[in-house]
Amino acid sequence: MEKVLQLGKFYPIKGGIEKVMYTFLEGLPDKGVSSDMLCAECDGAGRVINIDSGARVITCRTLIKLAGTTIAPGMVSKLRKIAKEYDIIHIHHPDPMAALALFLSGYKGKVVLHWHSDIIRQKFFLTFYKWLQNWLIRRADIVLGTTQVYLDTSEGINGIRFNPKTAVLPIGIEPLVRDVDGEARVLAKWPGKKIVFALGRLIPYKGFEYLVDAAKSLPDDYVVVIGGSGPLEEALKEQIKAAGLDGKVVLAGNIPESEKAAYFGACDIYCMSSITKNEAFGIVMIEAMSLGKPVIATKIPESGVSWVNAHGVSGINVEPRDGAAIAGSVVEICEDSVKYKAYADGAKNRFDETFTRDRMIESLVSIYDGVLRGDSSLRSE
Repeated sequence: MEKVLQLGKFYPIKGGIEKVMYTFLEGLPDKGVSSDMLCAECDGAGRVINIDSGARVITCRTLIKLAGTTIAPGMVSKLRKIAKEYDIIHIHHPDPMAALALFLSGYKGKVVLHWHSDIIRQKFFLTFYKWLQNWLIRRADIVLGTTQVYLDTSEGINGIRFNPKTAVLPIGIEPLVRDVDGEARVLAKWPGKKIVFALGRLIPYKGFEYLVDAAKSLPDDYVVVIGGSGPLEEALKEQIKAAGLDGKVVLAGNIPESEKAAYFGACDIYCMSSITKNEAFGIVMIEAMSLGKPVIATKIPESGVSWVNAHGVSGINVEPRDGAAIAGSVVEICEDSVKYKAYADGAKNRFDETFTRDRMIESLVSIYDGVLRGDSSLRSE
């Protein structure tokens, strides 16, 4: 049986990259591939967690978090001890600590580099990390991207004099399960309203201020519900108040995982208003698609977002930072029952054909097999 180590990021599971890693951890054993996960512990001294699939999550104590990176020296010593147990190390980028651990591990086996995103916000620190990032690209036997768009336009991947072997592996998830009672409770909060839903941290690149701006152009029988918390919460509250949108735009706060399906199921349309390529994929969009919800998204340059939401199929893509265009697209879909059904069916079909967990896991196993056969070994010594 092939044995793979997922390397990078944090535990407990919080962000999109960690969720993808954990999905691999749970799903690979069903396809005959043993998989463990080595990462930094957000809190605590480090531990080994056994999960139902037979896999292990091995965590190391974090000393400090700097510029979004966990400094966990224990990852270096732990990886040196266990690296030889694995046929493949599957490292998830961006994570400088994981890259350093691999560099110092002495590991001679196969490496799969999963390129989730360029380093965008911490440009100053990238100056010091770039040599290691370039080494990692050269060291990898294959570089995986979540979309072809991101692989083609990534400054990191294309910024060195080397053409790595690449492959596209779209993120896949289990479809959300309808929660009829939960949906009824959500609908009761806004009776008679069409619900435009968005979910994410309240941070600059999510562009929620433009979704608030869109509400000004929506008819009165619409409500915009934004789930999540973050540093921009007070600024958004002030924007809502200043625009006279109290009640028409609702900041719902953190939505528990147990209630998430109810909000997706109750909404009429999902909106992704992000404005920069920090939003590389947008898992929340495929969660909405899994329940047959049309999506409004933005055409972010060099991002995969507008590929995930196929324009004219699963929804409509508009220019970033254009609240009026968001509002116009929402109304265009929701006020035409025939068009709405076409987009709803298109969203569900696109999910089933492209973004399921099983399809992702099966594709990954095929990639692993190719790497172990040497079909894609372009590592530069």
